[in-house]
Amino acid sequence: MSQRTRCQGAIVKGSQVLLIQHREHASGRSYWLLPGGGQEEGESAEECVVREMREETGLEVKVERLLFDDPGYEGEVYERYHTYLCSIVSGTPKPGYEPEVEAAERYGIVEVAWFDLRDETCWGEAARSGRWTYPTLIRLRRTLGFT
Repeated sequence: MSQRTRCQGAIVKGSQVLLIQHREHASGRSYWLLPGGGQEEGESAEECVVREMREETGLEVKVERLLFDDPGYEGEVYERYHTYLCSIVSGTPKPGYEPEVEAAERYGIVEVAWFDLRDETCWGEAARSGRWTYPTLIRLRRTLGFT
């Protein structure tokens, strides 16, 4: 697996999943997504998820299992998306940072929030309109039994 695969974590507590909000510096556009990113050299997928959760949410997590292995959209940065179910070991969720200079120059992580998997009417337009976020939330609902 390489930087072409995004390893992301679905941190679930009760019936809620934690999302992070990115805001683009130039346009001000914001969007919600699961925390995650690309693997570093010599890092396992699980180690990548734990590191990304720490960087982007301030949480220490335990990776429970792989939930989804999805292809990316043609022409995007990532060729595959691996989504792991995670549980919190310690910490309080808070907006983290992007250590990659190129990413930090384009956007910042401005908020974290819990989204109730039982009620999509509470997700808001920014989560419902996302190309990846909405389908992932719907799939999480089904897979984890919150429909």
